[in-house]
Amino acid sequence: MNKEVDWNENQQDQLIGYLQRLNDSEPIQYITGKTFFFNSTFEVNSFTLIPRPETEELVQLILSENTSAAPEIIDIGTGSGCIAISLAKELKSASVSALDISTEALTVAKKNAETNDVKISFIELDFLQQKERIKNTFDIIVSNPPYVLESEIPEMRKNVLDYEPHLALFVEDNEALKYYDALLSFASTNLNPNGYVYAEINEQKGLEMLALASEYGFANAVILKDMFSKDRIFKAQKLIH
Repeated sequence: MNKEVDWNENQQDQLIGYLQRLNDSEPIQYITGKTFFFNSTFEVNSFTLIPRPETEELVQLILSENTSAAPEIIDIGTGSGCIAISLAKELKSASVSALDISTEALTVAKKNAETNDVKISFIELDFLQQKERIKNTFDIIVSNPPYVLESEIPEMRKNVLDYEPHLALFVEDNEALKYYDALLSFASTNLNPNGYVYAEINEQKGLEMLALASEYGFANAVILKDMFSKDRIFKAQKLIH
């Protein structure tokens, strides 16, 4: 449309390729290799989830509630690093760690930390099996773990199901809370007194999450709705006994 642009045959072939990928339902974020999250640009690929607006709400909540001048923070299952990096950019004095089981995802997250000029301590670890290896304690523990039930797969759109990493998305119905059980077990020992644990959850599991938090002795556990009025964010506090 712009007659001033010198459009060559290679560019035309590239555009046709992009259009074909879009027609095949590939997310545009994977085609461009980038997405925008919480005022910053992040690299993404097929090893990382595409950050959602609900996750921006999670980050905003943490920022609005933080009262520590220099909080110790860990992001469990960091993927592209969007949560950890956004928190580090806003909380300049924070010490932020980010953990993932995926070597490929951590490679992307490390690039994103460099691009966004923040220092993050990255940890490659199978959290379900090796969380005891983490000895540090934290003021804030945050996670956006796999929470889409396998029974929900038929409802998933092709652009998600065919392209985004299943490792970061799905959990078996009969073990729907296994990541949260590990998260709260970890938080019960590694969260500082008066610290908070935050997590995104499956909208169907709010009551079960509150019950699980009670089992681990957490106080002030609540479920907050996202912008779509779905139960989406869990938070709980570890009180001084």
